Amino acid sequence: MKKLILGAALALTGLASSLAAESYPERPIMMMVSYGAGGATDFQARIVTMTAGNEDALGMPIAIINKPGAGGRVGWNWFASQADADGYTLAAYNVPHFIAQSIKGGVQYSTDSFEPIANWGADPAVFVVGADSPFNSMADVIDYAKANPGKLTFSGAGLFVGHHIAALQIEKAAGVKMAYIPTKGGGSAAMKAVVAGEVLGGVNNLSDAYRAASNGSVKILGVADLERSEFLPDVPTMMEQGLDVDNSSVNFRGIMVPKGTPQEVIDKLAADVPKMFENKRVASKMSAGGSPMHIMTRAEVQEMWAARQATLEELLKGL
Repeated sequence: MKKLILGAALALTGLASSLAAESYPERPIMMMVSYGAGGATDFQARIVTMTAGNEDALGMPIAIINKPGAGGRVGWNWFASQADADGYTLAAYNVPHFIAQSIKGGVQYSTDSFEPIANWGADPAVFVVGADSPFNSMADVIDYAKANPGKLTFSGAGLFVGHHIAALQIEKAAGVKMAYIPTKGGGSAAMKAVVAGEVLGGVNNLSDAYRAASNGSVKILGVADLERSEFLPDVPTMMEQGLDVDNSSVNFRGIMVPKGTPQEVIDKLAADVPKMFENKRVASKMSAGGSPMHIMTRAEVQEMWAARQATLEELLKGL
């Protein structure tokens, strides 16, 4: 009798879960961004989720909440340890950021803490300087760094984020020591430091830099990717300028949920979220903001996470 009761209870639990998934979502959804308002991740997250309430998407709006700090650690620590795994609390992920941070340690998360849903973009790191800077190429930057060891100050969005990884690669490739200064507030704060002349240069996202360069605030000297960007066809890659810097720092952005979220909810999100990213209005706004899109399914993101984990474990050993 006890076995029958237990079996019936499990069946009812499974039925309730299935019915809940069928009606999901029944209320607005929250998505956490680990960086400050106005930065590239926040800017893009608001664009790619703006059609969430459409009937051909999730049918419910997504509200963005910012939890910045420590290069993303504050938000992702919260998401891994305190967020409800019910499908109503999502988060934006940044790779290589959270993977590199988990490899270096001191955080409460790893790739095993989260379930990826879909990827919306791939944003390369770029080296920027103020509009009135005497530097006009990476060669100028490296020459100064060689003549003034440790005195070339440049900003980035935190430690072991894409910016920092690109910075470490540049230093190693050029055989120089520069002064990387992680800023509070993400890419927007790092860019402000360059524009205000608080640092001699900076490593930032292409999308942040594109917007700053469009209004004449900065010059973009090099792209940390394997090929030139369609947004910056006249800016050479680091490799074109003689620096062995690959695409390891390219910032992949997408949506994830906490581990333990019901599989039915994950499947629903994995089916519908890419439809939001593919919306023509979304693509138009992303393009206007200099934000490269790179849409990937859940399965493709799982493969990307695993590949980046292996790449970063090897890369960070040498840096």
